Amino acid sequence: MQALIEIERLNLFYGSFHALKNISMDIPEKAITAFIGPSGCGKSTLLRSLNRMNDMIPGTSTHGSIKIAGADIYGKDIDVEALRKNVGMVFQQPNPFPKSIYDNVAYGPRLHGITSRHKLDEIVESSLRGAALWNEVKDHLKRSALSLSGGQQQRLCIARALAVEPDVLLMDEATSALDPISTLKIEELAQELKAKYTIVMVTHNMHQAARVSNQTVFFLNGEVVEYAETEKLFSNPQDQRTEDYISGRFG
Repeated sequence: MQALIEIERLNLFYGSFHALKNISMDIPEKAITAFIGPSGCGKSTLLRSLNRMNDMIPGTSTHGSIKIAGADIYGKDIDVEALRKNVGMVFQQPNPFPKSIYDNVAYGPRLHGITSRHKLDEIVESSLRGAALWNEVKDHLKRSALSLSGGQQQRLCIARALAVEPDVLLMDEATSALDPISTLKIEELAQELKAKYTIVMVTHNMHQAARVSNQTVFFLNGEVVEYAETEKLFSNPQDQRTEDYISGRFG
């Protein structure tokens, strides 16, 4: 599979704390790559580096390169707002805006200059369909997004991310706050979305990584211990630390 994201010798510091240590990896396009590892191992930090969310944390410094479709996202000429349009993110807790369902999805396109009601209607419908939510909300688009269930809110947040047509979708433990049925819906949705999008997910749930991802990366203490096809990593890990983690000996 062709790499869409190329990470080379990436080091990240929060002040004097060395959070990511010499990370190098290629992430293939139109596939699901899962980051696993114990709390504080660097997986969410790396995820947030892919759309420069870490820039918002005072004292953060980054060295090395991350290229998406060949462009170094830490280069001097990078438009960070355009980067975050291209690299959407879904967080651990659903975070819909206190607006209508329609206005949540239309928010990004409006921000980027789309004013035609007809065009916005098309984007809202296609995005909600893409997030497998349209049939549940199509007759209630003016209703507050906050009236939706947790699982519906999370799918709405996915629709909101899809509305600006990203290439990459980041999911930071996007199902950890959801019930099992909602979790399954998000997992099924991710499997459908990878036909069009490159998905990178952080998960504490190893069963989830095994179920939905094509590649899995195991992190420990800010380093990549092992990166392999998911089936291979779980069935035949090459590093004893990986085997200890996935067998439940620590973490």
